[in-house]
Amino acid sequence: RPADILFQCSDNTWQAYNRWPDQFSLYDNGLTPDWTSLSGIDVSFDRPYGKYRQIYENPQSVGSGEFLCWEFPLAFWLEQQGYDVTYCSQSDMLSPERGKKCKVFISVGHDEYWDRRAHDAVAAMRDAGVNLLFLSGNTLCWVTPFGPSSDGRPNRVITRAAPYKGPTMGSEPVRDPFPYVGPDEGLLMGVRNICPVNGGGDWIVSKPDHWMFAGTGMKKGDRIRGLVGWEFHGMPAEIPGMEVVAEGKALNGGVRPVPWTATVYPGPKGNYVFNASTIFWAQGLSFPPGHMLPWSHTARPHGADERVQKITHNLLRR
Repeated sequence: RPADILFQCSDNTWQAYNRWPDQFSLYDNGLTPDWTSLSGIDVSFDRPYGKYRQIYENPQSVGSGEFLCWEFPLAFWLEQQGYDVTYCSQSDMLSPERGKKCKVFISVGHDEYWDRRAHDAVAAMRDAGVNLLFLSGNTLCWVTPFGPSSDGRPNRVITRAAPYKGPTMGSEPVRDPFPYVGPDEGLLMGVRNICPVNGGGDWIVSKPDHWMFAGTGMKKGDRIRGLVGWEFHGMPAEIPGMEVVAEGKALNGGVRPVPWTATVYPGPKGNYVFNASTIFWAQGLSFPPGHMLPWSHTARPHGADERVQKITHNLLRR
């Protein structure tokens, strides 16, 4: 429905990591127990969600994918604060018509897998004046086209087809074979996926005079502990008006420093695009009853934080 905010559930990524009933995720070739990133592996939406098994054990994920892990704290907070919000699946976003009915589009949590048509639809929304908030990490990393089920129902299977951004994903080469490469995700999100993609650290302000920090009391160098992780973005794109608002280093395995960057840039019709550069942003907004905070790569978020709440209020009210 038309609403101020369109909240996109990252259900392509839920399904990519869903190993129900045992070893049948987008990372499994059906032959070996090791995780792999080969092309041509298909997974179907016509199955339940098994327990999430990537960085921490969360029994709440049985049947709910990654929604309760990474996304529910944002939904809880938006509705608690009285925002006018509606929700969509990623298969709803293969054209821009629905998104153009809203003022703000939100990508949340772990949003790794996108059909190319969804990328183009969100770009068209931006160009039409919709604001984009990437409150997520590892976003737009892999092109995963939708395909039909065996009985012909559309959009019931996704396939790993290509990386976004071409032959490199950050600083390390992407190995063949991939049949094609996707567009530069940085030209939409403002920043890109980088390698190594895993790590964690503090979210550190670098431009405290920006309007998004109004009322937070934050100064340059102030940090929100553990808010960056376990995947993030870096390498800002060369976009007119681009501003780096926060930046720092995430530690991979507790030792290997990896740069991350949070950005904002102006859209063509007075709108804007913000990238928080972390999967953990929603963890700083609320702590719903029964919620389990994640712990990864020697870093973790610490629950609701008034500064994260104020920044997000400023972004939405803008």
